[in-house]
Amino acid sequence: MKTVKVITTLIGIAVLSGCGTGPDAQTGTVLGGLGGAAVGGIIGNQSGRGLEGAAIGGGIGAVAGNVLGNARDQRNNQ
Repeated sequence: MKTVKVITTLIGIAVLSGCGTGPDAQTGTVLGGLGGAAVGGIIGNQSGRGLEGAAIGGGIGAVAGNVLGNARDQRNNQ
């Protein structure tokens, strides 16, 4: 069951990375996903659920990175 959750989250991150409208949004998605997975894995490891923490952190980080990168793209276009 854990493997299904991880694979589903990774597919979701891949789909979100295609939602970026510009180079900063795409970069933000990737960097946010990687950073979130690292932090989520560390926090999840403390409670014995490192994989789940990494998957959740990666998903949240990817979304946050995409939003921030897209905002930067919007400012650069103005």
